[in-house]
Amino acid sequence: MRVTVTREGARSPFELPFALSTAPLSARPALRRTGVSDLLLAVPGVQVQDRANPSQDQRIAIRGFGARSAFGVRGVRVLRDGVPVSLPDGQTPTDWIDLETVDRIDIVRGTAAALYGNAAGGVIDMRSRAPASTPFSVQARWWDGGEVQRGNVQLSGSQADSTGTWQQAAWLLSATRTAGDGPRQWSRLDASSLFARGLATIGGTRLELQATRYDAPRAENTGALTAAELARNPRLPDSLNITRRSRKAVLQSQVAMHAERDVAGGTVRAALFGGTRLLDNPLPFAIVAVDRAVSGGSIHGAWRLTRTGALAWPVRIGAGVDAQRQVDDRSNYENCAALAATAPATTACPRPGTERGSTRLDQQERASNVGGYGRVEIEAPHGIFASAALRHDRVSFDVRDRFVTNTNADDSGTRTLQALSPMFGLVWRAQPQWSVYANLSSAFETPTVTELTNQVNGAAGLNATLEPQRTRTAEVGVQTLLGGHVRADMALFRATVLDELVPFDVPNQPGRRAFRNAGRTTRSGAETSIRAQWAHADVGAAYTWSRFRFDRYDVGTVSYAGQRIPGVPEHYAQAFGTLRRGSLFTTAEVTASSASSANDAGTINGAGYAVWNWRAGLDAAVGGIRLQPTVSVENLFDRRYASSLVINATRNRFFEPGLPRRISFLMSLQWR
Repeated sequence: MRVTVTREGARSPFELPFALSTAPLSARPALRRTGVSDLLLAVPGVQVQDRANPSQDQRIAIRGFGARSAFGVRGVRVLRDGVPVSLPDGQTPTDWIDLETVDRIDIVRGTAAALYGNAAGGVIDMRSRAPASTPFSVQARWWDGGEVQRGNVQLSGSQADSTGTWQQAAWLLSATRTAGDGPRQWSRLDASSLFARGLATIGGTRLELQATRYDAPRAENTGALTAAELARNPRLPDSLNITRRSRKAVLQSQVAMHAERDVAGGTVRAALFGGTRLLDNPLPFAIVAVDRAVSGGSIHGAWRLTRTGALAWPVRIGAGVDAQRQVDDRSNYENCAALAATAPATTACPRPGTERGSTRLDQQERASNVGGYGRVEIEAPHGIFASAALRHDRVSFDVRDRFVTNTNADDSGTRTLQALSPMFGLVWRAQPQWSVYANLSSAFETPTVTELTNQVNGAAGLNATLEPQRTRTAEVGVQTLLGGHVRADMALFRATVLDELVPFDVPNQPGRRAFRNAGRTTRSGAETSIRAQWAHADVGAAYTWSRFRFDRYDVGTVSYAGQRIPGVPEHYAQAFGTLRRGSLFTTAEVTASSASSANDAGTINGAGYAVWNWRAGLDAAVGGIRLQPTVSVENLFDRRYASSLVINATRNRFFEPGLPRRISFLMSLQWR
């Protein structure tokens, strides 16, 4: 196995001082691919919380970073083929990622700001599947989960040029449609996406062009539940979300271009990308409209200098620069959906019967990030690799208020946050398939623009007291491959976090969140996984132990020192097993979690649970067409549980329910 997530080209994980994992996609056939949780099972240290809410992205946490996210992904850097999906301010919307074409996912499970900068409490790099090696291929998938249906068609092919103009060209086109009323009340989803990928090698330069178009005109926000509602019926919605017609509509486009060339014994890679996102998001407290433009680029190179002259041992060097810019035109309006058409007009709702009321906010928000890094690795004798990396990031925020009145103060402001992120690593590759590593690494995470502007006291401007959270991590680990069939790894870590960003719901303003800094937290943990692969069977299991505590955290006169960090269970395990006999296969999967806290005080808890999934199918060729019909049962024993928690929620709505038992059918067809 070779990984590319560490920005050095393809390297064996046995030579790298990181906790690295690759999601076992091929070992789990007939995946739904309706969410990231379908793909990131049995990866130690990684927890994906399915919120059963099409208006809210699934929450991804790595070693607890990201577990508090109110929307999108926070604290974890997400990439697609090396291009950042994460925005420069650290937030990551994942709804527009085409999961049907993801072939491999590499994960750095530790702090990696020395390589990726802001919000790199962990790194997830999704790699697209290669186009078919034949001139033309068609693949079609259709999934029916009862309340939601999903269809995908992929066309791909490759061709060599006999004229010599280019050496090789390949292409892939994917179209996906998802629609249905959803598994809960008020959870309808209507979404379509297109993903295109073209590759060519011209004059020794490897080129790639990608384009994505995502259109979701309706994704209803079903909301969280109280404990009593969860016990009564997990399909219930938050009634306020229906009254205020909470939902979102998204239209997103992005284009990216890569170029790679071998230069002077090394490799230089460059990328440019740009995109837009239109968001209309009625929420209980306001209607939010965002018109976003994102652009950026990167260039980096890596070389291996062999032992000659002054070099006693081979040395690898790498360096690069990343730049990214985000411009949001944001408007907030009063939500008047609950006001009857016959009601008298008010200042907030001057046109009764019209959902969008008076303007509450109109501003342009800009965020930019420029980071440069360098890495040096020495290949010493006896299988020892020593490395060091250093990165400097400058993250700038600029808000320009266009709605200043006698009663609405000027929210304009600027802030610049900087960080220097070092990393030191050591690997001893005692055997070709056995290594021990250790590292000291760092991470920082800035508040997003929204988090800086949402001040609990309603003050104007950017929050001048909200600081980035900074993390220092010490880690040791071992990994091995036994007999060519069994791969095992274990990692122990301890991370100290200063000024941890803590969210809380603003009192008397349902759905509106603000942030504050906790003084200091400590995270100690152990991660282990094992996978085995044979001709007729694949099995895997991962276990994570997390002891995460507040060391120093005062809110007013109340101290939360010693309390567990909410949203992260102390014990979390996942396992799967796949058996194949002839053209038949069956897969069983289980996720088990201990209880976790839902608020800083530790007075509200989500119960522990164990949930099983099962599927069985046929993988056979009939008349040149490969067929794969599959039947699956999710939540096999119909366990009632909260798959996600809303941290420090108001109105006692802490619980986002896991789905009840659901039977679904998947059919896949492929012809080359």
